[in-house]
Amino acid sequence: MKPADEDEDIASRLMSLQGDCPLLISLFDEQDGLRYANPAFCAALGVAPDERISWEQLMRRNYRNRQGTQIETRDFESWLASAKSRRAKLPFRAFETDLADGRWIWMTETTQQGGWMLCVGSEITELRVGERELRQARDLAQRAALTDPLTGISNRGHILQQMEGMLAQFGHGACQAAAVAILDLDNFKLINDVQGHLAGDEVLRDFVRRLHPLLKPHDSLGRLGGEEFLLLLPGSGLEPAEALLQAILAEVQASRPLVDVPAFSYTCSVGMTLLREVDDLMAALGRADEALYQAKAGGRNTWRVRL
Repeated sequence: MKPADEDEDIASRLMSLQGDCPLLISLFDEQDGLRYANPAFCAALGVAPDERISWEQLMRRNYRNRQGTQIETRDFESWLASAKSRRAKLPFRAFETDLADGRWIWMTETTQQGGWMLCVGSEITELRVGERELRQARDLAQRAALTDPLTGISNRGHILQQMEGMLAQFGHGACQAAAVAILDLDNFKLINDVQGHLAGDEVLRDFVRRLHPLLKPHDSLGRLGGEEFLLLLPGSGLEPAEALLQAILAEVQASRPLVDVPAFSYTCSVGMTLLREVDDLMAALGRADEALYQAKAGGRNTWRVRL
């Protein structure tokens, strides 16, 4: 066994080295709050030393000040929803990103089961311009293939793929508890018929905007189709999942998303289940769908659980 002073020396040298190196190194907690950033990361992303800021707040500031991460979009909320649909969903992820100062970065994210994430970025600006353009086009195509174009969150294929991954982790004991919920906007056809399809689209986008602040970084939200959404809550037992559903219903009911119709409001119904060791995708979705049917039959704007 190594003596304690040797461990302290190693830790001290490690901190000294990462502080001097050009790699962008940061550590985010289970709430996606920045807990540590080395000088290179601080300089690149516009973060003050020892600043406490969430990843979402950092992206909003970068977009507003046109610094740090380069975010080229006319709809920041959709960009944010799309980015969140990929962030912290896998144990390891690697991707390329641009900085506002012209640098091109290869970024890796390593996420623990509890939600803590280590991010390491290295500069790859010197890659040939032609290769860079091809790689950027490839990345854009890959993101589009995973994204619902209206809301910016995971599309049906991507969210079901994430559910398969959660089932695999659960089956191997890597995840001790997990909840699955299907959310459906109440009387959505009537909204389209009375307010128009453009208003219906705005309601769908508003629904996603309302939910995202309530979710943890490793939770996943995707659009199954139409007005139906799938919510994955890895690591969540019954009580915290039900508390979240209660918060979601209250947040949605309080929303007034149509500027031209200030009195307009809407609600949603939810069916939820907890994963079982023997579950496959269809079994878990089937129980959640049964629970959703019960919530609709029970008057809507509520949730039901099928264990």
